[in-house]
Amino acid sequence: MNQNKQEDLNPMATEPIKKLLLKFSIPCIISMLVSALYNIVDQIFIGQGVGYLGNAATSVAFPLVVIALALALMIGDGGGAFFSLKVGEKDEATTERIVGNVVSMLVIAGVVLAIFSSIFLKQILVLFGATEAVMPYAVDYTRIIAIGLPFAIFGTGFNSVIRADGNPKYAAIAMLSGALLNTVLDPIFIFVFKMGVQGAAIATIIGQIVTAVMGFLYLKKFNNITFSFKYLKLKGEVCKTTMMYGISSLITQLSIAIVAICTNNVLTKYGATSVYGQDIPLSVFGIVTKVNQIVLSILLGIAVGAQPIYGFNYGAGKLDRVKETFKTALASAVIISLVGVFFFEVFPQQIINIFGAGEELYNEFAVMYFRIFLAFIAFNAVQVVCTIFFQAIGQSGHAAILSLSRQIIFYLPFLYILPKFVGIKGALYAGPIADFLAFMLSAVFMVIKLKSMNIAIKKNENTATDDELLNEVCIES
Repeated sequence: MNQNKQEDLNPMATEPIKKLLLKFSIPCIISMLVSALYNIVDQIFIGQGVGYLGNAATSVAFPLVVIALALALMIGDGGGAFFSLKVGEKDEATTERIVGNVVSMLVIAGVVLAIFSSIFLKQILVLFGATEAVMPYAVDYTRIIAIGLPFAIFGTGFNSVIRADGNPKYAAIAMLSGALLNTVLDPIFIFVFKMGVQGAAIATIIGQIVTAVMGFLYLKKFNNITFSFKYLKLKGEVCKTTMMYGISSLITQLSIAIVAICTNNVLTKYGATSVYGQDIPLSVFGIVTKVNQIVLSILLGIAVGAQPIYGFNYGAGKLDRVKETFKTALASAVIISLVGVFFFEVFPQQIINIFGAGEELYNEFAVMYFRIFLAFIAFNAVQVVCTIFFQAIGQSGHAAILSLSRQIIFYLPFLYILPKFVGIKGALYAGPIADFLAFMLSAVFMVIKLKSMNIAIKKNENTATDDELLNEVCIES
């Protein structure tokens, strides 16, 4: 009885869903946008100060950044989901162990990736699609970015745990502080000190260090646990469960990295046989990807912001609130994505101009890429929300399949097949086709899940009614 009363006093169980979703999603959106802005700000200033070959270099480096993000979110989102469920179950001992293990895993992942990418830098850049003209810029930029990977992984990953602890405001401030510093330092290093792409990379890692330090300082500020360094010792079962809960985030980001690598190579291959050449498509792909990240960051912010609400109420058996949270998150994500489609279809040239002026062929290809590739991102919103939903309630298998669906199962085959028939335009049409097919699969999964939840809700209502009747009989007796 006491446990039920404590659950009912928790804001996760009592506050209106819309109010809760705003509370958690807005700081989460800010955090996601800030993460996206690291790359976008670099690309804007590099485009203005170096030119489209510099932008192409960031396109080549982009898969490595996404791989780092994949590791950060697998550990961070997985730890956050695991943390929320255990808080809902009142399992304080496991909750403390989760936080310590997440810290250790993030540090190890960052150091290992930094060492590996530094040793095999040129081989990696060739694999990622660097052309002869782009390679010098890519080496200068990526060599420095690799040094900052431990800070990037820890800062981004631990943010998810901070949000799960009920402090999304602190998480947002930590990310925003680093991004603002990066934004201020970028033009100073690029234009004042004439450091080019190296200056942009240095500004980026300085911002990442600030975010990581703020994350580390939060260890003594937790609401739901008292942190102790003894929990840093890795425990196999905790690590395994954390990674399983975060596997869809890993797959989603790795899919983006694989797609970026494959798209870079397809665009350079078919670009060489078109009027656009190799380097224009490579540069434009980077711009389109980074701009789309703005919309995707908002969608992910809404979806991930709902994650602790899903987790607590699912763990507490409050399925009505789980359903209401999903419907609210889905409606919000679709509306935002439709706004994005409007701007991408109506104002592509104005968006392109932000990243520096280009020749006529450059502008022509960029406008075409925006209008074709991003036409169906409203369908992508459904897939994103459904994926995070299944991840939050611990159904990692469903989440993993949905994570794979858009990028790997549908996009890659069309990316390689269509250009054989229609040239480089085929690579652009692969995007909207994949968005639609992933939407259909997500809808099927979600309809099945909602039906099972409705059955469970009715069963709980019937049980409650039986208990009330029994109590009345007891009272009369």
